[in-house]
Amino acid sequence: MAQEKLTSKSVMKYRFGVLRRLKESDKTPIKILLLAAIIGAAVGLIGSLFMLGTTWISNYRTQSVGDLVIDKWLVIPTMFAVSAILAMIGYYLVKRFSPESGGSGIPEIEGALQDLRPVRWWRVIPVKFFGGLGTLGSGMVLGREGPTVQLGANISQMFYDIFRLKDNESRHTLLAAGAAAGLSTAFNAPLAGILFIIEEMRPQFKYSLISIKAVFIGAVTATIVFRLINGEAALLNIGQFSSAPMNTLWLYLVLGLLFGIVGICFNRFLLFLQDKFLAFYQNKISRFVLMGGLIGGAFGAIGVYTPEIVGGGYSVIHQMVAGQFTITLIFLFFALRFLTSTISFSSGAPGGIFSPLLALGTLFGGVFGYAVLELFPHYQIEVGTFAIAGMGALFAATVRAPLTGIVLVLEMTNNYQLILPMIITCIGATMMAQFLGGRPLYSVILEKTLERSAKEESAAKATIPPSA
Repeated sequence: MAQEKLTSKSVMKYRFGVLRRLKESDKTPIKILLLAAIIGAAVGLIGSLFMLGTTWISNYRTQSVGDLVIDKWLVIPTMFAVSAILAMIGYYLVKRFSPESGGSGIPEIEGALQDLRPVRWWRVIPVKFFGGLGTLGSGMVLGREGPTVQLGANISQMFYDIFRLKDNESRHTLLAAGAAAGLSTAFNAPLAGILFIIEEMRPQFKYSLISIKAVFIGAVTATIVFRLINGEAALLNIGQFSSAPMNTLWLYLVLGLLFGIVGICFNRFLLFLQDKFLAFYQNKISRFVLMGGLIGGAFGAIGVYTPEIVGGGYSVIHQMVAGQFTITLIFLFFALRFLTSTISFSSGAPGGIFSPLLALGTLFGGVFGYAVLELFPHYQIEVGTFAIAGMGALFAATVRAPLTGIVLVLEMTNNYQLILPMIITCIGATMMAQFLGGRPLYSVILEKTLERSAKEESAAKATIPPSA
């Protein structure tokens, strides 16, 4: 009996000890992980609404003009006017209310993770959302993926402020979780979202057990919400391809090396145009908005008869892989989309470059595939495998994130059997780009942004008269 009482007291003492330690323990990690889950769900919802909104506006624009305008000679000017108005709305919102919402927004998040750029979520979230609806809905060659990443990080900052957290480490963790949730939502690719933070934002991301768990949770919950709304199908349903034969693997290395050169040319031409646009704008809102209207209107009008060279690019990927284009058309569309995508992004529109990059990579990979088919007819070659490898290769060469590019394309297309040629192509593209002295696109854009901010601050201080 005495032994039983002693055992009972020991059990009670142990239980009270556990409860006391739980009460006295630091609840911050649990709070951060719960917030990461909430943020992921919110980003999944907002990102889904953004995708549905841009698709609806773009479809409504083309259908309504086609239905209302009977005279074929009036279709082009009408489409120009409608697209120009949509684009100018986006450009005006950016220039008037939130300049940091221009472009993809990913360099802004990288700067925020280094405490070099502010995160003003109260103005970025509405401007990026509605401004992006205008520019992407107008038919400009932009993607919704970069904006969704910026929206995700800003939603994280919003929850950080609402819950009145104070430590900077928690802020960095939630920003990374929100960005990962944004990319996961945009591509329906949770693993790519996680890898993007670890690989692309590795200089800024502060790795710890809590931070990496938060990134995982944010990406997973965002993807769950996205799939509840949009379904579980892969984003690019282009069919299944057979594995690449071993004797063709060297061709994927050649393709990767060529993509390294293409990536360098793309980045340098885009940055060149960006400087030219900024010199023309001279920080005047009228020039910025009118140029946006001209670009948006022109691309909207072009899309009436040549939709293959405008828009995000998912439709042209499907057509290319389905074999609907000749090699001449594919090369022509690649050259024209190279021009339209760099113009759209460098002009400062609220929109990303991911989708246009995937489309360009698909087209160039298709050109290479058809050329190889002619040169080596005895090889068992499927042109589509080179197109899929090209998607990730151009992404790897420009953004300099080969692992993210590999996993992203495999998750989007559900062609996991092509992982070996994907790895060879993306690594080849990255090595060639690095050998030629190229630098990651977003890092260069961030540096240029910081330089302009420093010059503007210096100019502002110079105009302030010294106090008496």
